[in-house]
Amino acid sequence: QVQLVESGGGLVQAGGSLRLSCAASGRTFRTYAMGWFRQAPGKEREFVSAISWSVGSAYYAYYADFVKGRFTISRDNAKNTVYLQMNSLKPEDTAVYYCAGGPIGGTGLSEYESWGQGTQVTVSS
Repeated sequence: QVQLVESGGGLVQAGGSLRLSCAASGRTFRTYAMGWFRQAPGKEREFVSAISWSVGSAYYAYYADFVKGRFTISRDNAKNTVYLQMNSLKPEDTAVYYCAGGPIGGTGLSEYESWGQGTQVTVSS
């Protein structure tokens, strides 16, 4: 497993942007698939985006429909960090955002074995 620490959350107005970061330690990061999930008050934790483990510069990125075109996931293996660039934020994006890691990854919570503590994102209208 890896240890994951998120940062970059905060309060932003609708239409604004934030970039979340997730720093990983404890394992060969480049062989770990990474994902972002979120959980709003009273709701289930849901998939946001994921990026496959990479060999060289090749990887796959995929997104939930409700963030396509607005959010971009990326990873920097040299820094053991995965990012989530969030643009055109909406009030409904308000949630705690969690970083997750696993050997395969995917869109399901059970496909990840390591989780960060979460970072709060609040979008005001």
